[in-house]
Amino acid sequence: MTFFHSSSDDPSTSLAFLDIEPGEGQRWSTWPATIPSERGPEPRPDWLVASAAAFDTELGVVKTGKEAGLHLIERAVPGAAPGTLGEHVLLAAKRYRGSEHSDFHRSAIYTEGRGIRRSRDVRAVEKGTSFGRSVARVQWANAEFDALSRLWSLGASVPYPVQVHGTEVLMEFIGTGRAAAPRLAQVRAEPDALRDLFHQVVAFMRTLAAAGLAHGDLSPYNLLVHDGRVVAIDLPQVVDLIANPQGLDLLHRDCVNVCAWFTRQRLECDPEQLFGDLVSEVWR
Repeated sequence: MTFFHSSSDDPSTSLAFLDIEPGEGQRWSTWPATIPSERGPEPRPDWLVASAAAFDTELGVVKTGKEAGLHLIERAVPGAAPGTLGEHVLLAAKRYRGSEHSDFHRSAIYTEGRGIRRSRDVRAVEKGTSFGRSVARVQWANAEFDALSRLWSLGASVPYPVQVHGTEVLMEFIGTGRAAAPRLAQVRAEPDALRDLFHQVVAFMRTLAAAGLAHGDLSPYNLLVHDGRVVAIDLPQVVDLIANPQGLDLLHRDCVNVCAWFTRQRLECDPEQLFGDLVSEVWR
């Protein structure tokens, strides 16, 4: 069957005449429900599916965590062939957990220098009420999306942020087929390839430092390696090195974590020298 759709943002009118509805494990694309500030930076990639006629199909869980789970979804216009640009794409959906699953606890060192506009929300977050945990989940989803958007615009190697909707962040899926790319911690590379990976990690850290930022929780477990390219993930805790009084300490910890792993792989790395080089980028 050939499917047709209109350019309307209302999916109910796009395919109503075909009497097509999402099936089990599917939903209408949430793209039309987002506002411009909840969508990824422009220019947007050619592969992004923005049709209101698209379905989001759940394909399984990629990773579970205490505060969020990563799911694989397919966003496609019904009838679109796999690989069709603009009509079919695999996405990673990071969903921050509800209060029934987690207390959603994170160290306050990451949030120093950030603000919550409404005093009611501030009090609720501080008291850890159910409403406060709900506010915190949305905050962390927005923080991750904002960090991805800013870093993508800076040219840093991160997944493209497609959209944020409530407590869900949709982003580019890094992998081959339905298989996620391995973490740096899983990679065993020859000396030349290892040195190239190291330089890519340092280049990522340098890009952030030049913008006055640090990852804040960088390790070989939140760096993916796809076709020889290093891609940083897990970014809601990105810190402002100036506004956050713990910023330089977190940057130093990133340097120690990175150098410790590469040193174990027999590529010597001096964390103090790396830290000094990055700090010089901050004040340049």
